[in-house]
Amino acid sequence: MKKFATTLGAVALLVTACGGGPQSGGDSKLTGGKIVLGVLNDQSAGYSALSGKNSVEAVKMAIEDFKAKYGDKAVTKDIEVVDADHQNKPDVANTKAAEFYDRDGVDAILDVPTSSAALKVADVAKAKKKLYFNIGAATTDLTGKSCNKYTFHYAYDTYMLANGTGKNATENGAKNWYIVYPNYAFGQDMERSFKAAVEKAGGHVVGEDAAPFPSDNFSTYLLKAPTLNPKPDVIGTMQAGADLVNLVKQYNEFKLRDKGVGLSVGLMFLTDIHSLTPAALAGTTYTDAWYWNFDAKNREWADKFKARTGSRPTFAHAANYSAATQYLEAVQAAGSDDADKVVAQLEGKKVDDFFLRNGEIRKADHRVLHDAYLAQVKQPEEVKEDWDYVKILKTIPAAEAFRAPSPDCQMSGA
Repeated sequence: MKKFATTLGAVALLVTACGGGPQSGGDSKLTGGKIVLGVLNDQSAGYSALSGKNSVEAVKMAIEDFKAKYGDKAVTKDIEVVDADHQNKPDVANTKAAEFYDRDGVDAILDVPTSSAALKVADVAKAKKKLYFNIGAATTDLTGKSCNKYTFHYAYDTYMLANGTGKNATENGAKNWYIVYPNYAFGQDMERSFKAAVEKAGGHVVGEDAAPFPSDNFSTYLLKAPTLNPKPDVIGTMQAGADLVNLVKQYNEFKLRDKGVGLSVGLMFLTDIHSLTPAALAGTTYTDAWYWNFDAKNREWADKFKARTGSRPTFAHAANYSAATQYLEAVQAAGSDDADKVVAQLEGKKVDDFFLRNGEIRKADHRVLHDAYLAQVKQPEEVKEDWDYVKILKTIPAAEAFRAPSPDCQMSGA
């Protein structure tokens, strides 16, 4: 805890440098005299393991650490968490977000995997003028045509994934690609981003197919791959969560690697590897936003998370903790939960916590920048500890990991 408090203390100094600073509880101006955080995500289906209820626990951990840090000087000790299952459905996400803000008094919504759902919540946040930190969705539209003053895109996006995996795999010999993607906003964005990255690196997409979402049968696409002309060097799968698990199992059943067709994964979480086992993915490279055993700082938090939940954290869990912490620090600095005042504290802020390495909350589009990582799944004999399934091949600096601000982003919501 001593090391962790030191890290949070450094964050506080950064806030002070930006013009804010810790306010006493007596100076606070909070709606209803309290702060309410809302975690909206998949708690029952394909994306529940990678985030789900354990992200709620991560947010609770952030609140506990914030209270321990500030004690009687905290802007308030009354901080609540509410959560809901959006079932990966945009209409449900839209309704739940409105209920959070209007009925439950939520000050900031966190997480929201599934890009189509995430975009709906961004619209609600803009209309209600309330904060929203997206963790679980990857669409670059959140910092493009759908950007707004109250939405922050925190952990990763399709450009980061494609710029890491697509670029590196192509440069390492995977010149011909067959891309299979889920047919909704995330998959469509992934297909565009990966195709652009592959072609920029000198590769060629020989075929691409949109698969239903969710799906448990990918045989049509997998059996098609070896018949294409030219035969692809690699299938680029853009699925995630349970869909990815199903596709990888079927890829192995059809022995496509023996037929000369490799596998490249666009998005993968630690829980996917745990479900499939490292043997099923050994040697697979992918781009990760954070890894629990990267260094002592990450492991220290991951140990606390495991003691609480029984499992190691994915990057979504770590990012939810970090986002909740940064929101609470901004409220503390502002002495208010007024959304515009909190946004002013966040915009342009430099951050270096266990999740955001070389972090910056970019003012232009609210893209949260940080280092990313090219990762590789270990061979089974290399795994010496449960959950430690990955080795980091390369750190992708924050300045390279994400795209420049998009001209499509006309920051709105003021």
